[in-house]
Amino acid sequence: MGESARSNAGQQRFTALQHANRVRLARAEMKRLIKRGQLSAAEVVAECPWETYKMPVSEVLISQRRWGTQRCRRVLVAIGIPENKTVGTLTDRQREALVAMLGGLSGNSKGGLEERSGGGPKGPAPAARHVSGPQAPPARPGRPGSRERALSAV
Repeated sequence: MGESARSNAGQQRFTALQHANRVRLARAEMKRLIKRGQLSAAEVVAECPWETYKMPVSEVLISQRRWGTQRCRRVLVAIGIPENKTVGTLTDRQREALVAMLGGLSGNSKGGLEERSGGGPKGPAPAARHVSGPQAPPARPGRPGSRERALSAV
């Protein structure tokens, strides 16, 4: 009885390792596609493929070109999503808000998320907002910055 239990445990461990490797390889390929621009992070968040179900949202966002931890935090804090929240556990409202912040679904006309959030009982979907890179802080009135001083001196 002890021998069969050991061999069964070894088989389970081997199967778990195979599954973990498949997930790792699929995630790596998905990240490469996002980085190249062949797949958008908004599509991944909206569709939630099997390999991203237990993947943190921040990992998907950071895999985009020119996205780092600070930009990712800014977007997620604005929506109220924790960084370690997994893609599969996002609520519909969080998912729609994040897709809207990422610029919506590109290439899909009347597809997927737009149909579900169109004019249901909760109303229209939130307006899409493009998230740009780091921005300069707003100028304070009465205190021109160095750029304004340089221009006014000319």
